[in-house]
Amino acid sequence: MTEHAKYHHVSEVPGLVLGSARFVDNGFDRHYHLDFHIGFVTEGIQRHRSKGESFLLGPGSIALMPPGEIHDGVPEGGSVYTLKTFRLSQALVASMTEEISGQPSELELAGVLLENAGLVGHLHGLHEAMQQAVGPGNLALQTQWLTLVEHLLSQSRAIKPETITGTLSPLQWSRVRDYCFSHIDERITLDDLAGLCGLGRYAFLKQFKRTVGMTPHAWLLRLRLERACGLLSRSGQPIIDVAQAVGFYDQSHFNRAFRQAFGVAPSRYRT
Repeated sequence: MTEHAKYHHVSEVPGLVLGSARFVDNGFDRHYHLDFHIGFVTEGIQRHRSKGESFLLGPGSIALMPPGEIHDGVPEGGSVYTLKTFRLSQALVASMTEEISGQPSELELAGVLLENAGLVGHLHGLHEAMQQAVGPGNLALQTQWLTLVEHLLSQSRAIKPETITGTLSPLQWSRVRDYCFSHIDERITLDDLAGLCGLGRYAFLKQFKRTVGMTPHAWLLRLRLERACGLLSRSGQPIIDVAQAVGFYDQSHFNRAFRQAFGVAPSRYRT
């Protein structure tokens, strides 16, 4: 029996569905999926059985389940457990595999259990953030999503990521910088920035960080906060207007980011 189950379709990542379910007393019967599943437990322990084998999925573990593989899951020792999942369509996996490996290929993935507490923490954070995403956070989530999928598929040895060398050219860097300066109050995506350079998102991320020393999201976030400092110093605009002028759609997010960067709230900076 499930005490609750909920699903969230991520509109900006077609083919991705987030799931969360809390199981009490019973788990789920033998079944299979037509898509790929990435699952991890945030409470309790699940005993997972597939291909005649049994293993425990608990804190620090990640289960990768390919389409068509028959499996079940029950609470270990009769305990309650909460399961979080990323459900990826085969089309989404195919496009990401090609993007990361640099060549079209059919992903061959057997059921895999990975032990990596740090990666579980990142997946949990991304799972929560994707359900609450608004405004400029999109660039951060796109970056985290692509990076985490790369790590997962690399660790499971499902693919070998393409080796990306070199840096952005001066012209490419200039285009990215000028675009961010002139569109700072708008939603800027990883696709936008990579397209300016004529690169795929994966290659752009690697070359941008090698060129600048920061991720695109971290660099853009700092630009927004620096611009906010100028507006706070020179004008009497309400803080919410300043936040929106530099691309924050949520004042609480702006306040948290500003305090983390400068050690004071925006209201204290202008006094």
